Amino acid sequence: MALIPNERSDWTAEENDLIVADYFAMLGAELSGEDYVKARHARALDQHIGRGHKSIEFKHMNVSAALAELGLPHIRGYRPMANYQRALFPALERYLDAHPNAWTLGQNLPTAAVLGAAQAEQPANPTDGVENAGTHYVGPQVQAPAFSSVVIPTHLPPSATPRRPRPDGLVRLVRKYDPATRDNANRALGRLGEQHILNHEIARLVAADRMDLAKKVEWTADVHGDGAGYDIRSFEPDGSDRLIEVKATRGGPTTDFFLTRTEREVSEERPDAWRLYRLHTLPVTPRLFVLPPPLEASVRLEAENWRAAF
Repeated sequence: MALIPNERSDWTAEENDLIVADYFAMLGAELSGEDYVKARHARALDQHIGRGHKSIEFKHMNVSAALAELGLPHIRGYRPMANYQRALFPALERYLDAHPNAWTLGQNLPTAAVLGAAQAEQPANPTDGVENAGTHYVGPQVQAPAFSSVVIPTHLPPSATPRRPRPDGLVRLVRKYDPATRDNANRALGRLGEQHILNHEIARLVAADRMDLAKKVEWTADVHGDGAGYDIRSFEPDGSDRLIEVKATRGGPTTDFFLTRTEREVSEERPDAWRLYRLHTLPVTPRLFVLPPPLEASVRLEAENWRAAF
């Protein structure tokens, strides 16, 4: 992709530090529900560094793309653009090392902020009047979030479109900050993702006029614990099983994730029923894609640890 007209030369380390800090200031304001104006931020930066409004906005989109790969939320008005300048990655590293609280952005959003953003983007709730749908999980037993009781927008997986390899600087940041491990250890994020998908499945079956099946959807991981090889037992409209393993992230669709040995084995044993649901850009604008077995057709599986036995 060609450089935009105002990009007269590579950005300096100081300029990259300023754009990254400005981006996180706006992201923090957005996720906490504070008012801010992107154009004012761009003008203030332009007065300081003289790069021009379009060049500054383009660099903000570069930051969005990098944060999506690192498992962090990004500003909704700056869609990710991944033709990076290499000097951006050291600037991100300097900021994240100096501001470890950046990793918590978007984890504890006020309910009103999440509800407002989700309702603005979602259709009417197809499960209205079905408060007891789902065995033990929806209604007063769990306090399921009403905003997720709708069908989540679903799109094609990243493997369906050609994708450039990550640049070396970004590969190093992903290895250093390890978003897959962070997401895997974040149980609150995992439960939020599972609850979204539980309600998504109930809404999907209600929309298919299968209220009887909607009432039988089971949050398996909540009832029986981890270890089944899937988190939710749902159904196809014809009544056949759909065994769903949920992988949730605050990052973008290409953020790395972990798969357990049991999950892979169940995917191989029940390829007709098992599906991996990748839920990303949580919690404000959840989006979803689905991976069927064999997973090797969609992702690269790499050994992370080995069990030693005698």
